[in-house]
Amino acid sequence: MAAGFKTAEPLEYHRSFLKENCRPDGRELSEFRTTTLNIGSISTADGSALVKLGNTTVICGIKAELANPTVEAPGKGYIVPNVDLPPLCSSRFRPGPPGEQAQAASQFIADVIESSDLIQTEDLCIDRGKLCWVLYCDLMCLDYDGNVLDACIIALLAALKNTQLPEVTVNAETSTPEVNLEKRRGLQIQRHPVGASFCVFDDSILIVDPTSEEESLATAQLTVVTDEEDRLCTVHKPGGTSLSGEKLQECISRAATRQKEIQKLIDKVLLSVKTAQ
Repeated sequence: MAAGFKTAEPLEYHRSFLKENCRPDGRELSEFRTTTLNIGSISTADGSALVKLGNTTVICGIKAELANPTVEAPGKGYIVPNVDLPPLCSSRFRPGPPGEQAQAASQFIADVIESSDLIQTEDLCIDRGKLCWVLYCDLMCLDYDGNVLDACIIALLAALKNTQLPEVTVNAETSTPEVNLEKRRGLQIQRHPVGASFCVFDDSILIVDPTSEEESLATAQLTVVTDEEDRLCTVHKPGGTSLSGEKLQECISRAATRQKEIQKLIDKVLLSVKTAQ
């Protein structure tokens, strides 16, 4: 009976749970799915991480390349994120060029990198006006079950913390860069932004870390990104019904708690990776 009800009236099915302050998967409204993290799993990348948020799975690989700085910012390197939502992660995505959701996600991650001061791009400059690092951050979703943005931010942050760049010197006589792959150093991570995503049901009920089904039934979606000093980095709300100030404040404080949990998780996994080496 429940399965038929769920298929015929998905919204009513969800409402019947929300009335009891819980959700079809047994979680409370403000409860995140189990988050697991694996760091350094792609040996061919300069840094990598795999995140699972419930069934939603995102892998991030970081490739560092040498390039010329831009004319506008001769003393800075740059970071280029790209989110890929391939057909293999969900039947909702089609083969071909990146769709609207993937493009919006890439833009969102770029905004988070910029607004949070995650990395000082000056640190990526090797020789002012001549040589800098570009960090290509490829985020691929392997399994899509909602809330891909939170998973992407965690994967990106963990992969950047795992990134080791080789030492580069510029030969004075030939002016060519010489890369020493034996000597590597980590990146200076300035801030630890973490996202918390919410869905709004019936314009008033807030749930955190929505599944793809919950996303499809919600009247609005919202992602709040904060850092370890509880600074608000980004609030991303693509359309939908409006939220009261009180509800928004609730989201921000939940996001701040989430930030602490995730930073602990990343530190714990990084430590275990170091110990294993």
